[in-house]
Amino acid sequence: MFQATYILLFFSVLSSFLPHGTAAFNLTLPGQHPDPEAVATQVHRRVNASMGRREMLRLSEKDVASCLTGNPIDDCWKCDPDWANNRQRLADCGIGFGQNAKGGKGGEFYIVTDSSDEDPVNPKPGTLRYAVIRNEPLWIVFPSNMMIKLSQELIFNSYKTIDGRGADVHIVGGGCITLQYISNVIIHNIHIHHCHPSEHYGYRTESDGDGISIFSSRDIWIDHCTLSRCKDGLIDAVMGSTAITISNNHFSHHNDVMLLGHSDHYLPDSAMQVTIAFNHFGENLVQRMPRCRLGYIHVVNNDFTRWEMYAIGGSGRPTINSQGNRYTAPEDPYAKQITKRLDAGEGEWSGWNWRSEGDVMLNGAFFVASGGEAGTDYQNAYSVEPKNVDRISLLTMSAGVLGVARDNNLGMWTRGANDGGVYFSDTGPEYTDDMSQSTMPLPPSRIFPLLSAFLALLCLLFHTVTLTTLL
Repeated sequence: MFQATYILLFFSVLSSFLPHGTAAFNLTLPGQHPDPEAVATQVHRRVNASMGRREMLRLSEKDVASCLTGNPIDDCWKCDPDWANNRQRLADCGIGFGQNAKGGKGGEFYIVTDSSDEDPVNPKPGTLRYAVIRNEPLWIVFPSNMMIKLSQELIFNSYKTIDGRGADVHIVGGGCITLQYISNVIIHNIHIHHCHPSEHYGYRTESDGDGISIFSSRDIWIDHCTLSRCKDGLIDAVMGSTAITISNNHFSHHNDVMLLGHSDHYLPDSAMQVTIAFNHFGENLVQRMPRCRLGYIHVVNNDFTRWEMYAIGGSGRPTINSQGNRYTAPEDPYAKQITKRLDAGEGEWSGWNWRSEGDVMLNGAFFVASGGEAGTDYQNAYSVEPKNVDRISLLTMSAGVLGVARDNNLGMWTRGANDGGVYFSDTGPEYTDDMSQSTMPLPPSRIFPLLSAFLALLCLLFHTVTLTTLL
């Protein structure tokens, strides 16, 4: 009798810890690729194919070759003279871990006609906030230059594309962009800067003031954006987020640039996979380009033109695959090292898998590698001779918001269903590296209901056995 009672008590106590325990055991996330080295290989093949095509056409078809850069993302859509009428083709141009992000592809076009953000709870039709909270897929465009000053963080629903091509769009203010518990978002060709913490309607804590906050989300692609001067990070991805590509962006004037991972002990972040490609890390950046915790991070063909503390940092045993980047160290003789291990001694971090291949180190920059020997998949992932890394200038020359001539040509679209002009159909301070832990709640466990039901049945079984024994 007492033995059965103790068993029941044990499972009752265990059930009380389930919200935390299941979060730790949920390591297989939707969107996680089973072979990250194969994804790295595919990125290089795409670059090589674009470079090869550019060289072949350079003499034979000068008009076409003039728009080709070897950047596989840009070459996928920019050479189309009618790109304004084929905007959704962009969704097929992604690379890396976030290449399956479809955004609003297949949905209607939404034209932002109102730059205000006066009522976050009941936003007006025509505003950006009204679009991003819709349930249906939307491809969001802008008819003119806009400065959108957010009153609170801009929380998205899934299947949205923000497409700033053809206009000069700035997002500033409270928040700014929050992608939480969602998937399939593309953010393309907008300025994001001067973001600060803000309150939010409902039961939510104050936002951190990130430029873009990715929280327990997947299939996210951030491309050709210009980010600077935010209160916290420019881009932070935490709490089990995965399948992310950050490409063709320009970062400047910031301390903590990019954080990947919630904490060293939050095991779902072990499934995080991020591609960082063709970006320009520009002037007045200090650290975290990125700062990684767990997971697999592919840093490929980026241009790092100075840092003040370090470029790539990490803790918690992340895999960092650095290939074909250009690292230019600062003048400070004590800040030449590209890498920084945090909260770990050499006896621990010497086993972390941090690799460098084909990288160019300038002005005394050096990369401290660690971990075991690279496997065959990794050796095949980078097929370009290091001398060809000079092409980084070509791959990153258009990083940030594109200077596409704005002619207010949004494409030949017809008025959509709502008749309101909105929907259209398609024919200084001291620098530290202290982590600001998120105060947002843990994401809900995907297996909690199943385990709860299992334990309830188990408890019932023991109770039945106990009664049978007594009788």
